[in-house]
Amino acid sequence: MAWSDICITGLGESPVGKVPEKSSTDLYAGVILDAVDDAGITPDDVDVLITGGSRVDPYLYHAEMMAEYLGITPPTCLTVNTGGSTSVSLLRQAAALLLAGMAEHVVIAKADNLATGMSRDSVVESMATIGHPELESPQGPTIPSLYALIEQRYLHRASLRPEEIAPVAVVDRYHASLNPAAQYRDPITTEDVLASRLISDPLRLLECAPVSDGGCAVVLSRRERASGKRPLVNVLAVGQAHDFEHVTQASSLEYTGARISGPAAFRDAGVSPSEIDVAMIYDAFAFIQCMQLEDLGFCAPGEGAAFVGDGNTRLGGALPVNTHGGVLSHSHAGRPSALFLVVEAARQLRNECGGRQVHGAATALVHGEGGILASHATAVLRAAS
Repeated sequence: MAWSDICITGLGESPVGKVPEKSSTDLYAGVILDAVDDAGITPDDVDVLITGGSRVDPYLYHAEMMAEYLGITPPTCLTVNTGGSTSVSLLRQAAALLLAGMAEHVVIAKADNLATGMSRDSVVESMATIGHPELESPQGPTIPSLYALIEQRYLHRASLRPEEIAPVAVVDRYHASLNPAAQYRDPITTEDVLASRLISDPLRLLECAPVSDGGCAVVLSRRERASGKRPLVNVLAVGQAHDFEHVTQASSLEYTGARISGPAAFRDAGVSPSEIDVAMIYDAFAFIQCMQLEDLGFCAPGEGAAFVGDGNTRLGGALPVNTHGGVLSHSHAGRPSALFLVVEAARQLRNECGGRQVHGAATALVHGEGGILASHATAVLRAAS
């Protein structure tokens, strides 16, 4: 078998935003069952179940618990989390299992109910461990403040003003306005972004991801085992990079690991950035979309903000980005956020996106980043012929 024999065969998504009637476990179960049904298989056909755990319900053996909850006994259960890059990285791990003949159907699922299952302070506290225990955490930095350090450096290096980053949030919101499933759909302007509350200089509220409930799942299968119920999406390649874990230990904050993971994915897929029809780029904070557009090779260094500002990332532009609304406007339930990017890319390639559909989309890129721009994974997907 070759990578072209590895297909995304099923997709499942829950409502997002505030879903108080669902626990994290309920959200997980719903999206797994929906994805399996979408793939045209039964829960008992699942050979490998991979989950990302839950901040609200932190079961030690989460994937095994979910299998038990669903009444299934897949031979392999894995709980994996490396932040926002995990979902994209797991496409590679799933493909490896399928290519090795160790599985025929793999389910990757992520869900949590951060908005209604935890208090605001509890959410912040649960994420505080991301800082270095000796060099960062004692000083009390939040995740936004650590990202703000990197944005300050980026603005200085690229000679940018904060207002030049704001269009990222505006474009995400425009796409979300076309997506009935998005959490925030009311259009916003650059002026709205700049007038929103300062969170950590220069980051403002509308440039930061919300806190959400939600979940999604994908099924990956060997082509010969696909039911044919839905159009197939090939996983052509996945590149990865892990530069550092803590900001104080980074050798440089000038660039991101997308400079490594992106070219690796393009090389292995045999495509170039110019052949990508639609891209999904993890953007829990607006400026990182600009940095990653540059590092992935879609524009020159320092030109990411202008690339967005010139309309290239809007529907109808040269490279529509985050057509579901992005992490900034679709939702941010923590670990599911990057998997929603995979789901949206697959839906675009299946021509299922309605008013936000990119006409003729055949090849898509998905990029996830985790930690404080620490771990990166890039996938190239293509509509199966």
